[in-house]
Amino acid sequence: MKRAARLLSLLGLALAAQPAFALEPRGVLPADGDASANWRMAGLLSQGGIPNRGTVCATLAPLGAGKDDTADIQNAIDACPDGEVVSLSAGLFTIAEGNLVLIHKPVTLRGAGPAATILSRKGGATLGSDQPGKNPSPLIILGPQRYNNNTTATPLTADVKHGEASVQVASTEGFSVGQIVLIDEASGAGWQPDVEGLGQIWASPDYRVVWQKHNPTQQYIDDFAADQYPDQPGSAGCWFSNCDRPTAEMHRIAAISANTITFDSPATISFRKNHQAQLYAFQTPLTEQAGLEQLTVEHGDDDNIDFSWCAYCWASNVESRLWLGAGFSISNSFRVELNAFYAHKPVWPVPGGGGYNISLADASSEVLIWNGISVLGNKVMVGRSAGAGSVAAYNYMDMAFDSGAASWQEAGLNNSHMVGSHHMLFEGNYAFNIDSDQTHGNAICNTFFRNHTTGFRAKFRDYLNGTAVDDIRQQSANGPLRAASAHAYSYWNNFVGNVFGVSRRMKGFIYGDEALGNGDWPAQILMMGWNDLPDQVYDPNVIATNLVDGNYDYKTHSVKWASTDTRHKLPKSLFLEHAPTFFSGYAWPWVDSAGTTKLYTLPAKARYDAGQPFAQR
Repeated sequence: MKRAARLLSLLGLALAAQPAFALEPRGVLPADGDASANWRMAGLLSQGGIPNRGTVCATLAPLGAGKDDTADIQNAIDACPDGEVVSLSAGLFTIAEGNLVLIHKPVTLRGAGPAATILSRKGGATLGSDQPGKNPSPLIILGPQRYNNNTTATPLTADVKHGEASVQVASTEGFSVGQIVLIDEASGAGWQPDVEGLGQIWASPDYRVVWQKHNPTQQYIDDFAADQYPDQPGSAGCWFSNCDRPTAEMHRIAAISANTITFDSPATISFRKNHQAQLYAFQTPLTEQAGLEQLTVEHGDDDNIDFSWCAYCWASNVESRLWLGAGFSISNSFRVELNAFYAHKPVWPVPGGGGYNISLADASSEVLIWNGISVLGNKVMVGRSAGAGSVAAYNYMDMAFDSGAASWQEAGLNNSHMVGSHHMLFEGNYAFNIDSDQTHGNAICNTFFRNHTTGFRAKFRDYLNGTAVDDIRQQSANGPLRAASAHAYSYWNNFVGNVFGVSRRMKGFIYGDEALGNGDWPAQILMMGWNDLPDQVYDPNVIATNLVDGNYDYKTHSVKWASTDTRHKLPKSLFLEHAPTFFSGYAWPWVDSAGTTKLYTLPAKARYDAGQPFAQR
């Protein structure tokens, strides 16, 4: 706090102008940061897991010779009874440029196995090019449609607090039990003091929402022109949410009584009447129980696989490779599950959105991303105004890079890259770092529990130009190296029970609680409050509002407990009661910061290291 006060004094900012979010732990997490009731229902956990459908309604073989298979696959899906399977034999199926397969009903599209059944587009995404084909599209969409699912809204008549499941609305007309709905609120943003010393920033008074808009305007930083604001249609404030309403989440209605609507899971964050909070019904109901299994998808030029307005939908044992956009894109969706996936090698791993392995966007909530592999892309994943109640667990995520500038270490585990993302759990993952960037605004209230982040990417080669990258051997050139970090304005996150670093490799690191100068990015265990632009100060409120507790690091060789933690006891999981089935034969939890043995084996990484990403080791 002394360092925080010094920096605030230097900037001429009053402490009263800074965030004042209660950080009083209840159990292992602060009460307002604990979304465990939602995390336990992520994906298909609330329904007993992904259904094992056995009835095959149609079996298809590829036409061959580059002929378009789209119509055959789509006709089979359209005719398939609910709850059954369209089976694709081994072989190469062509989805022609501009076409896509729409899984718009509760059926499963199942191949003969990844790399055995391949859905591919000729003339789509091309390795080394950021140019799509003449009519770009994803290859597969799980959901009712691609675009334009309109909504009707009703205002909330009372505040909803974190942890409450019932909302009071002006009218329940158009709402029904079982329906998937959206709740959001206006940011309430205005000019606030910028803790980074760039004059004023457009943010809510509590800094819960911080847009990249400055006074005076900052070239190369701001998403808005001087006369443009987030509530204006066509602005960046409408990219991944209703305009200027980035704090949003989705829920399922469990009951309606008079003007009270009750969800089957609680709100993860408060929604306030004086912020014009609203509840929305979708004009077209979300597709439910659509599945994709046992195949490879490649060369999509506007993503490979999209979940759009889909609930309780899944991709299991699916490989996504060689795409432009996102390998897996999840938008406007609820309780989607990615299980045993493999996302790697987009055609254009360069900043700008063309090489994201996984994108979680547009208020998608209670999503489960687990037991998968996400490597060799520009970003292993991003969260854009989404993630409430979602879980990314037991994944291997590594080797993110910017082609042509691969010495720059990209973000690893994160639910960030656009303002509004909040309350996502990262548990038991292996990655090179944790981060929370502020490229397009801040992300808040995310939890990182029992992960192992090394601070170094595994050795790899930039597959576009052949450059070898080895962070451990190139420490003086590569970076910024960090095991865990959060950019400026990334408030109220929780870093609990993680293991940071690599044994005998942390000599050049500092722990990260030292006072640092402007634009100073030494290798750090905890790189809190930084900005990836030169000459910016560290935001002292990041370390002041983030909970850092029970983590072990290979720099100090110690477990550092928060002063508020007197129990020094960590649960095995924040969303599971017992080990998942894919840990059969492995120690669980595999990360034990307070134990004698800190690290065991992550099944997903064992599969990758063995060169068999889908074979249980």
